[in-house]
Order: sequence, then C-alpha cells, then structure tokens
Amino acid sequence: MQIKELNTTQISDKIICFHCGDECKSGDIAIGDKYFCCNGCKTVYQLLEQNDLCDYYQIQNNPGITKTSNKRNFEFLDNESIKDKIILFKNNNFSSASFYIPQMHCSSCIWILENLSKLNGGIIFSEVDFLKKTCSVRFNEELITLKNVVELLDSLGYTPLFNLDNNTKQNKNSYKSLYYKLGVAGFCFGNIMLLSFPEYLSLNDFETDNLKTIFAYLNLILSIPVILFSSSQYYISAFKGIVKKIINIDFPITLGIVVIFIRSVFDLLMGFGPGYFDSLSGLVFLLLLGKLFQNKTYDTLNFERNYKSYFPLASTKIAHGVETPVPLELLKLKDEILIHNNELIPADSVLKKGKANIDYSFVTGESVPVQQNVGDVIFAGGRQIGSSIIVEIVREISQSYLTQLWNHKSFTDKFHSKINTLTNKVSKSFTFYVLAIAVIASGLHYNNINMALNIFSAVLIIACPCALALAAPFTLGNTLRIFGKNKFYLKNSDVIEQLGSITSIVFDKTGTLTKNSQFSVNFIGDPLSEYEQKLIKTATKSSYHPFSQSISASIKGISNFEVTEYEEIAGSGIVAQIDNNLIKAGSGTLVGISSNDNISNSTLISKVYISINNNFKGYYTFTNFYRTGIEDLIASLSNKLKLFVLSGDNESESENLNRVFKNKAVIKFNQSPFNKLEFIEKLQQSNEKVLMVGDGLNDAGALKQSNIGITISEDINNFYPACDGIMDADYFIKLKDFLNFANFSKKIIITSFIISLFYNIIGLGFAVTGSLSPLVAAVLMPVSSISVVVFTTFSINLYAKRKGFL
Repeated sequence: MQIKELNTTQISDKIICFHCGDECKSGDIAIGDKYFCCNGCKTVYQLLEQNDLCDYYQIQNNPGITKTSNKRNFEFLDNESIKDKIILFKNNNFSSASFYIPQMHCSSCIWILENLSKLNGGIIFSEVDFLKKTCSVRFNEELITLKNVVELLDSLGYTPLFNLDNNTKQNKNSYKSLYYKLGVAGFCFGNIMLLSFPEYLSLNDFETDNLKTIFAYLNLILSIPVILFSSSQYYISAFKGIVKKIINIDFPITLGIVVIFIRSVFDLLMGFGPGYFDSLSGLVFLLLLGKLFQNKTYDTLNFERNYKSYFPLASTKIAHGVETPVPLELLKLKDEILIHNNELIPADSVLKKGKANIDYSFVTGESVPVQQNVGDVIFAGGRQIGSSIIVEIVREISQSYLTQLWNHKSFTDKFHSKINTLTNKVSKSFTFYVLAIAVIASGLHYNNINMALNIFSAVLIIACPCALALAAPFTLGNTLRIFGKNKFYLKNSDVIEQLGSITSIVFDKTGTLTKNSQFSVNFIGDPLSEYEQKLIKTATKSSYHPFSQSISASIKGISNFEVTEYEEIAGSGIVAQIDNNLIKAGSGTLVGISSNDNISNSTLISKVYISINNNFKGYYTFTNFYRTGIEDLIASLSNKLKLFVLSGDNESESENLNRVFKNKAVIKFNQSPFNKLEFIEKLQQSNEKVLMVGDGLNDAGALKQSNIGITISEDINNFYPACDGIMDADYFIKLKDFLNFANFSKKIIITSFIISLFYNIIGLGFAVTGSLSPLVAAVLMPVSSISVVVFTTFSINLYAKRKGFL
C-alpha cells in the first residue's frame, strides 16, 4: 500500500513524528524517511503496516497517540473474579467486554479501534461509542484472552481505564474542572468590576487618577487566570480543530477572547485607557455559565437515564410459590424469576429449574440456541426458546446493557435523521460565514482601530450556532420524555422524526386490535380428564401467545409436570413432550386434521386444536373483544393514512373487521410471519413509509422491516429488540395523538431554527455597525440558547397539556 509521505515533515529543523505528530528529539528512530518520537510510535506503525492498516494515516495527518515503550502489567486480568466484573457476556469461547478509552479523540481513533479484528484473528468484532469513549469488543477466548485484548489496545496507545470499584465515580466528577474554571472566572470578574468603579463613576482628580492606574494594572493581573485557566478549554478545542483542518464552533470564540485581551493590554500599556478586562472576564464567565447550563440540560435529557426511569421492562418474580410481575429496578441478587418462551433474560442468572435453550442472537448475531443445564450461568440478553424456566439472579440488573441491545446497529441502521443532517451542515458552514462577516465589517473601519476591534469581537461572539444546535435535541428529547410518561417508549429521538413521515399503517389483529386479556374460552370435543387438562395447562403456560395464556388460565389447579421437549412454531402452535406424552396445540394442520369447520358465530375469531399422543381431542374457541375506542381511532387515521390489517387467523372475523374499518382498509387473513414481512417490503417498494403495529409475538420480522415497528404490550415482561418502540395497550387508542405530537415536534424544530437565525441576523446587524459591545454580545449569546430551550420546552409542554399528555 502506498503511504502518504506528507505526514513526515521537517519544519525549521523540527522533525515531526509520522505517527503522533509530536516533535522528535532526534532523528535516530526512523524507518526509511519516516521519523518517530519514540520506539512506541515506531512499533505501532510497524504493527499497522504488517496488517495492511496504514489507511489509518490517510484519514488525517499524524492521528496517533504518543506511545511510550514502558510496558504495563495487566496480569490482574487473569484473575477470574476480576474478569467476571469486566466481561459482560460469555458463551463457550465467545466473550464480550466494553472498555472506557479516554485517549479516543478523532475519526482515525474510531477507524483503528473498529478494525481490531484485522490486527488479531481472535477478535470477532469491535464497535466504538465516541461520545461515551467506549469500545465494545467481542473475542474468542481460545485465540485471545481478555488480557491479550487489553495489551493490544495498550500497544496502540489506547490503554483502557479500569474502575472496578465505582463505575459512576467518574461521571460524578466530570463537572469538577468546569466548576473550577467557572469559579475562577466569577471571582476575577467580580473583583475586576469592583476595581473598575472609579472608571464607571468618571471620577477625575489627582488621587483617583493614580488609583485608576493601579486598579487597571490589578485588573490586568486578575485577568491572567481567566485567560490562562478559565478559557483554556476553548483554546484547546479550537487548536484541535485547526490541527484536524476544521474550523469548529470554539474558534471564533477563542479569536474574540484573544483579540479583546490583546487590545486591552495594548490600551493599558500605551496609556489609551484601562482596557476591557471587565468585559473580557465577564465574557468568559458567561460563556462558561452557558456551557454548564447546556451540559446540565443534556444530562437531564440523556435518553439512557430516561430509559431507566420509564422503560417498562419487568420480570415475573417467584416468592413463596406466588408469581408477581416486578419492575427490574426492584429485583435483587438471589431473587428467583420465571422466564417464559421467547422472553429475554434481564440479568446474569443461574438456571434453577427447567430446560434452557438460550438464543443469544441479540448479543452475538448467532441464532442457534445454546442448551443450558441446571446450575449453568445464563447471561443477560439471551432469550429462552422452549418451556418456562426458573433462574436465580447472580449479577446486578443492568438496564443500560439492555439499552445497548435495543440500540444495536442491526436494529437502528434503517434510521436516517434529516434534522440532524441539516443541523450539522448549517453548524459546520456557519463559522466560515461569521468569520467572513467579521473580517469584512471590521475592515470597513480600518481608520478607527477601536471601532474595528469592537466590531470584530462582537461579531465573533454574537453569531454562535449554539441555539441552532440545541433546537433538535431539546425538542425531541422533551417529546421522548413526555411519550415515556404516557407509556409510549421509543428507543431514540430519531424515531419521533420518522413517526412524523409515515404514509401507511399495518396492523396485526390478535393482541393489537383486540384485547389479550378478555377472552371467553370454550372447549368443544371429547371431555378431558383432569390429567389431560394438566398436560395442556403445562404446555400452554410456557407460551406468551394470548390464546395459550387464556387456555392456561381457564384450566383450574396447579400443574408441576416437567417439560422435556418444547417448540413453539410461529403461526402454527405448540409441540411439547410432557411426562412422556406428546402434546400439540395450534392449527388444524399442526395436529393433522382439516380445520375448515363451519362456525356460524362470527365473533369466534379462531380455534386452537388439541391432540395428545397424536389423538385428536377437540378444540378451544375464543370470543374476543376489540379495544375500547378502536373505531374512532381507525376513523381518524383513515383520513390521511393508508391502513392495512394482516392477521394470522382465519376469515371468521372478516365481518367484524370490516365493521371496525368501515371498508377503508385492505384486510388479509392466514398471513404467516414471512407473508407479513413480504407484504411490508412490497409497500416500501411503492415508496410507502410504513408503521407496523403488532404484539411482537409473530411479527418480529415485519417490525424490523418496517420503517417504524411498534409493539403493543399488555404484559410489561415482553421486550423485543427488533421493535423501535413499545406502547402500553391501554394507550393504543391515543396512537393518532402520538403521531400528531411527532408532527408538531418537527414544526417546533423548524420554528426554532427560524428563531435562532432571526436572532443571529438581528445581532449581526447591530454588531457590524459597532452598536454592540463584546460584553453585551457575551450576555446575549447564552440568552439566545436559553430562549430556544425555553421556547421548545414551553411549546412542547403546552401542546402536551392541551392534548392530555400531562
């Protein structure tokens, strides 16, 4: 591979390291014409070159981190108890861990960390979360150990930071530096203001003139900590941007601060006046105060935090023989929980009872179930396939880990945010236009240096795209929070934007349009013995399908039979081996009979046929109830959207569905999971934006394929990573209101953009004429951000109250 030679440079006798860009003390460490500051950087370059990964240097110049040759000791990672704290998942030889890497700083870092598999064949996959500075690594422990993975990261200069005692301590201290800088700026600003009173009061006599001079120099001294310490993060950010050949948002701010300071020192030393040290310190103080406000607000609206607060995931806890649904945050170590077929394991647990077949496809991508025996550890994120099992929690519940599963790339690739794209484009080009305006406007007053500097400083400060950048996250974040309060849980804010763009809605029938919990169940056939009823109860109890749960609930008594074999076939039914008996419950085809019986009562939506040891016993019938208010919801949706119903049941419910939809929907029966997915694909090929609404049981493929997939749930134990949102069944009739809310949120964002641009145009109008001082500009800059936040928050909350969401 041809390597870009431009990275090895020598300027004014300074030799620059080809890898990290630091100055080389000598030219002794080199490979050809490529020089390195240390053997560590040279080693990293050789490692990348050997593995054909020198594209790393093509992304940007000198992207690496200085890597010293000091060898760190990672022997502690061979300790099993420590490994258990770090490894999130382990199955056979497959392991997964997440590392906090504070050295991560640019696109080259992301590139190299996501290509670790090319450096070592034992690494299967690596993924970076740049905002959190974490790298998730999946590896084969037969080929590479946890210690070896960490040593590889260390050899590249990306040494993971381990904090095994308290993972949240770092988050608590994250604001410490900002508080220190804000405190220093505030202290200096207050004292400079006090020392400037003789100037403010325009006192003129011999004694006060001497005091003015002394105070002016004291102000200079007090401004030095502001310049060197409080403002440092702006310099660093601007410098990093320049190194990467990017003019970022902090560049004009830095330029404004430096210009005011230089001008103030010049005025003071030349005797032209006391300078603008009060304006300078006030500017930095207000900028830091605005940054603190923004950071705090972002933390408040952080989705993972809201997810933990609002996400409805629970598990069935077993205590003294009683089954009780319990929210995850209330579960503790050593609690025993019941896991049904297709239910997710919420925490690392030990199998206590039953036969486990765990599908780890949400974690590993491999869909082949892994058999587990009593006493084996089952990791969080696995899904039980088969009969119910009982497990004991052995590791603290981590909803943030389940968030990672829900937001995995395989489930989020279909999203593309036009709002974020627009915001990024505007923010990136904004700085260049501001710099051009500042130079041109100040250049027009070249004969008045004071006016030119005032205009230059004010323009750089007042024209900040912060308010523009805040519009989308604050609006969508607030909407996300309100949806959560109304038991509509979305995985991220991009889903809200997509909701406002749909053109078609596809409904599943059973469990979506109808209620899961309200069935009238009747058995038609030969009378069942008590023993046979218990066999059927055991088989159906393991399933979450509404029909199965209704059959199980209709059979009185307790059944403690062990299920030795269990399979639930989507769209067909259940096959189970219980107490040496073969139980089949489902379609007529499954039990081997014709299901075309004539049933005159149209309220019978379906039948579940039963056979024991291949002997047909009869069938259960169900009288179902549509959700209250469903007809009004359908009428309101049909005005603007195309509606479809895909049902896996027979056509016995055709009359009722046509009554509910008033013949304004395309209704299809006998639809298998594959048929549903294929139908949605055809709609999308016709440029339809499809919202799929189902109960998740037989709709996983369709939910994932659709533009937005929403699961309707009456049981908060259900969790389906393939869906984009979960809606409590009681709030289903508010679907139209949720869609309108999403559209309103998009309008608020656009309005916020207009307000922000209007503010910048007005502010620039005053700044370019010299009517706006840098201090006033510094006050107005955070005020503009606050105004956008207040507008979006007030508008969203007002709309939510008017529509009954709050």
